[in-house]
Amino acid sequence: MARTVAELPKGSRITDYISVGVISKTFPLEKVNEILQSTGRISQRQRDLPAHVVIYYVLALALFMQVSYREVLRCLLEGIEWLSVPGTRIKVTGKSGISQARTRLGSDPLKQLHDAVIKPIAGRDTKGAWYRRWHLVTLDGSTMETADNRENEAAFGRPGASRGRSGYPQIRFASLVENGTHVLFGTQLAGCRTAEATLAREVIPHLEAGMLCLADRYFFGFELWQKAQSTGTDLLWRVRKIVVLPCFKRLPDGSYLSRIYARRDRRTDTNGVDVRVIEYVLEGSGSKEIYRLVTTILDHEAAPAQELAALYCERWEIETALDELKTHLRGSRIQLRSKTPDLVRQEFYGLMMTHFAIRGLMHEAAIKGDIDPDKLSFVHAVRVVRRKLASFTAFSPSGQESAA
Repeated sequence: MARTVAELPKGSRITDYISVGVISKTFPLEKVNEILQSTGRISQRQRDLPAHVVIYYVLALALFMQVSYREVLRCLLEGIEWLSVPGTRIKVTGKSGISQARTRLGSDPLKQLHDAVIKPIAGRDTKGAWYRRWHLVTLDGSTMETADNRENEAAFGRPGASRGRSGYPQIRFASLVENGTHVLFGTQLAGCRTAEATLAREVIPHLEAGMLCLADRYFFGFELWQKAQSTGTDLLWRVRKIVVLPCFKRLPDGSYLSRIYARRDRRTDTNGVDVRVIEYVLEGSGSKEIYRLVTTILDHEAAPAQELAALYCERWEIETALDELKTHLRGSRIQLRSKTPDLVRQEFYGLMMTHFAIRGLMHEAAIKGDIDPDKLSFVHAVRVVRRKLASFTAFSPSGQESAA
């Protein structure tokens, strides 16, 4: 989709549309400069677009996916207070200059900033974030289309098509979502031909003891299960009907104890892992399909089968979070605009971080209002972040932070 047609009104400032304060509060300049220093990307000489400004620019791009590069930069620079002194002339570089600045920065600082800052944010008082003593998270994956060129196709591939070839190259990513806040964390990125279960191996180390992780049946496998369980996290995953789960002991709540094995160990009954199995049919759906869940929680009194079966529908919270990211923030039927694989990665992690900043703002509002974050509108929150707020933080060309 072309973006050069969309423009913001002449004379607009970024503070009329984007709260720099929300972004700089979530990703403070001190942390940005620390990451730039560690990656060797901090600007050694004064440029029209210093590295720290480019990072905030990439985050601004995520808020205006339908607006041209230069238009977003113009408004960003006009909204930075340190450039608004008498006699100062604001220089808005052209598209090639922006591309060069983004290429100098690369994707590593964005990825490292993403990994360092984006974490679960729910507290014990966050409604919808907990089941009994467990902190609820969900594992899943999705795809995004990129600009259609040879470089992106070679790096990320195209999905299969029944006739001809698919329209755009695609990236695939896997994430964990904090159910109560819709914060996407631990995200890993690859080409579209990399399986979600393969990416999940890199996501799982972000699980922690005290969490209860939900996942769909396509993630279940002995190796991945063991890797996830080794983090200390409890698991509640759906399994395919072809998985053999013999009943060793029936429990009072209708669930039963079983054991899973690596394929080579099943016949010899060695190196098995104990699991609890919950089987149920959805009442009133008209379907006779039997759902099977396996969990690491072997004590039926600590988590009754009926409660876990009802809890599993919380897995769909990640679908809502992905819809926020791909439809309401990025925009439906809009591709990542970057023309090189490294800048695609940069743009993607900028999008993830902007989603996190908005979700952090919503969480703060929910806590102050003593309501479930699900009751707040993500679309409205995006509009709030795009509008002028009463105060914001400016950053200087030298990278020193100052309060406006």
